[in-house]
Amino acid sequence: MWWFVIFVLWPLAELFVIVKVSEAIGFFWMLVLLILSWPIGTRILRSQGRAAWRQFAEAVQTGREPTEEMLNGALVLFGGLLILVPGFITDAVGLLLLIPPTRALARRAVGRHRATSFGRRWGVNPRNSGSQANAAHQEYDVDSTAVDVDHPELNH
Repeated sequence: MWWFVIFVLWPLAELFVIVKVSEAIGFFWMLVLLILSWPIGTRILRSQGRAAWRQFAEAVQTGREPTEEMLNGALVLFGGLLILVPGFITDAVGLLLLIPPTRALARRAVGRHRATSFGRRWGVNPRNSGSQANAAHQEYDVDSTAVDVDHPELNH
């Protein structure tokens, strides 16, 4: 179903918007807008990409797991790719992904979707990985009941 949306409905919607913008402001100005959106978006992509990379490097240096920073970088990359595709809808969505406040909203939405789809696919709730259902499947000493024994026969 989503293939149909991406390859049929999206281009038709882009074409419709291009025609409507052309009717409203003229073909020449519509073309100018489409052409100007590329270098402007590329400049925003470059600055936001650097910021995302800095945040990722900072997280790694401090020893934190950079999952949020990786998702942030992926959204910046996706937004930049959308800006490179000609069209007003892709430019708008791409710019929204490059602006930090709206990217934070997208990051939360993707995070929720990723957690629920991961849970559905693998039968695990990643937000509650220490639950009793998951503990039953673990084969290691969860309760730390193992004891080191200093046995003379073991020390050869």
